[in-house]
Amino acid sequence: MPVPAFSQTESELVLAFTGDILLDRGVRRQVEAQGVESLFSEGMDSLLRAADFVVGNLECPATEVKAPVHKKFIFRGEPEWLESLCKHGFTHLNLANNHSMDQGRKGLVSTIKHVKDAGMTPFGAGNDMNKARQPLLLAESPRKVFVVASEQMALENYPFLPSKPSVSAMTVDSLCAKVRLLKQENPGCCVLVCLHWGLEHTRKPLLWQRRDAKMLAEAGADAIIGHHTHTLQSHELIGDVPVFYSIGNFIFDLPAEINRKGAVVLLRIGRNSLKAEAVPYEIRGCTPYLLPPFQSTVENP
Repeated sequence: MPVPAFSQTESELVLAFTGDILLDRGVRRQVEAQGVESLFSEGMDSLLRAADFVVGNLECPATEVKAPVHKKFIFRGEPEWLESLCKHGFTHLNLANNHSMDQGRKGLVSTIKHVKDAGMTPFGAGNDMNKARQPLLLAESPRKVFVVASEQMALENYPFLPSKPSVSAMTVDSLCAKVRLLKQENPGCCVLVCLHWGLEHTRKPLLWQRRDAKMLAEAGADAIIGHHTHTLQSHELIGDVPVFYSIGNFIFDLPAEINRKGAVVLLRIGRNSLKAEAVPYEIRGCTPYLLPPFQSTVENP
């Protein structure tokens, strides 16, 4: 499917954000049968390559460490498969989610290393909680762009030990304070907030999510992008802040209709502007394919 060129000026930075990337279970079976290249359709590949930076949510550790924690769903991808993500345009992988520690803390540390070795930048996790919570400086031109990531779900079967390797986990008050500080220290900067939150397999955000989104918008967040529900949920504008409550799965194996729709969020950031678009797609097998219309501009509900 050919991809129409989306409008962009030389002074704009184009960022693409995708939802959950799973490299295990049904996706593993597809890769073993058809190769990792089968996870990328021609149209999606062209879309990602057209962006300056591509940020995905890696919904599993990618490690040779096999130390599964005790929980219902436990994933592990092969580290060598990460190279294909980089090849097809991914530049950054968010690890602030409830599966990054499926193979324990050693698996998390190993995943961070393997993401770097594959040519991408991991964020939302670190050797201790302070490092995990550090904002990512994504770009410096046409203005500084920061990404703040946090896992908002209950930690699954591992204790909260702030001095040990972990994923970022912050309360909404801490997130708001982080956003305010970035704005104070970097006048004119753009702060994007990525949250792993919500109720799985639902189409609408919960009331507490809308409350937290309003608090973050008032604190100065320029856009909010969420995932975790494995569904494409509603989006809205809070003032002039686009909020995508859940952008759905990206590379995933869930076969139900509700789990096969998603959107790539495109942000076009200028020196004094931010424009957001949601590009719809459908997952067939485990591979996302673009759907018409090519773009859907965010509107007030």
